[in-house]
Amino acid sequence: MAGTLFYLMGPSGAGKDTLLHTLRNRLEKQSVIVAHRYITRPPSATGENHVALSHKEFHTFLLSNSFALHWHSHNTNYGIGIEINNWLTQNISVVINGSRAYLPQARELYPDLQPVLITAPEDVIEERLHKRKRESKAEIVDRLRQNTLLNSTCTHYSQGKKTAVVINDTTVEAAVDELEAIICKEELPRTA
Repeated sequence: MAGTLFYLMGPSGAGKDTLLHTLRNRLEKQSVIVAHRYITRPPSATGENHVALSHKEFHTFLLSNSFALHWHSHNTNYGIGIEINNWLTQNISVVINGSRAYLPQARELYPDLQPVLITAPEDVIEERLHKRKRESKAEIVDRLRQNTLLNSTCTHYSQGKKTAVVINDTTVEAAVDELEAIICKEELPRTA
């Protein structure tokens, strides 16, 4: 495949959706596509711009081999459409919103993918999770506990490209500048 697959990942509350929304607007003139995810979660005005599927629809997509990648996390199913393979073979780079826990499987399918960890200090993440009011206090505590383990797992993987890191703790513009530099120039300002 000629294009590069950029596999964004990071904890809930790191600001991935906000960064991807801003990045989409910046990449209009580049040969880069930000792929939409297929998710078994209703659409939301403030959340990710995704394709909402029922559990039955997701299962149908899965049985018809319509997903290039798919995983289950926090009682929700996620999929990346098979169309990314067509874009990659046409020398178009693709940015996807992935899962840290699914990174090893994604690397098996796409050995040349470029992992990018979007993160922020724990207190910033905790504050953002409370503000979005999607999880209970117990769920937030659980997510913060998982965050430490998953960050360690995804940054110390022995095969493939090193994970680039974007720390989203100042402005959206600053974090998107870093992310855009990684994607458009394939410069890795920070790695873990």
